[in-house]
Amino acid sequence: MKNIAKKIHLHLQSAGPIVVAVHQNPDGDALGSAFAFASYLRLIGRPTILFCATGLPANLEFIHGKLDFVHDPTQAITPDTHTIVVLDSGDLRYAGLRGHLNNHPAVIINIDHHPTNEAYGHFNLTDHTASSTAEIVFNFLNYNNIKLTASMATALLTGLITDTNNLTNSATSISAINTASQLIRLGGNLSTVNKWTVKNSSMAMLKIWGVILQRLEFIPDKEIAYTYLTRQDCQTAGLLEHQTEGVANFMNNISGVKASLFLKEVDNNQVKGSFRTTIDNVDVSAWAKKMGGGGHKKAAGFTATGSIEQVLDKILAM
Repeated sequence: MKNIAKKIHLHLQSAGPIVVAVHQNPDGDALGSAFAFASYLRLIGRPTILFCATGLPANLEFIHGKLDFVHDPTQAITPDTHTIVVLDSGDLRYAGLRGHLNNHPAVIINIDHHPTNEAYGHFNLTDHTASSTAEIVFNFLNYNNIKLTASMATALLTGLITDTNNLTNSATSISAINTASQLIRLGGNLSTVNKWTVKNSSMAMLKIWGVILQRLEFIPDKEIAYTYLTRQDCQTAGLLEHQTEGVANFMNNISGVKASLFLKEVDNNQVKGSFRTTIDNVDVSAWAKKMGGGGHKKAAGFTATGSIEQVLDKILAM
């Protein structure tokens, strides 16, 4: 890990124009890692463009409001692009880059913590035992003796806190807790992180959670709890992407549930699914992979074509 981190640092010190890309509909881990990595690149004097194929969540504006993201891959990636750093994305499709790099000579640096990562980079800094990509970026900066600013520490703390669900889920390791402690010591502001990511609920969001819980169903033979939202539900409520984060985790609190599934219609004939479990012998990443997605053993997701009913039927038939 340390060896590859030093090789990446050496490469970046002499790299031409660099693109830092995050996955679509980015979460706190993706954006926190991007902020810290872009800050590091500025410190070493490298020209950088930030890319995300979709919009950015309003509750993380305290991070991305300080950054200028390009959302069109043809504007981000030009013939002059020398290196592309992809953060928190198991594959290039999820990063919105597949099909845009055909015959492009750019060097790809893949930094990620998902166990389903496809090792698609020329440099692969991946560790599926890490709590978050933010933890990997923190180690990368430490290995290369980069001094973190308080803003960088807060950004990385956001990534770690959101991916561990406030240090409560199965990704919460001794290493994660130690990293969080070091980030706070370096100026990471936990109060700011909690204010924006936890204590930021609107009336509309709480009402839509009422709809979600009203539709909750349990499948006894599979011991799966599931619920769903339609596209119409989301449009009527003015729902933002981040406002349903945590639904699948919340359902895992139900007694007798082995796994939970939350389905959300995100476009015509497109459904996004989130699997969660707290059971050691259940691997939801295997289920997500069968649906064209991926993730961790206890937290995984996918996007599938079809109606909510069709996608649910396909899952139940697995």
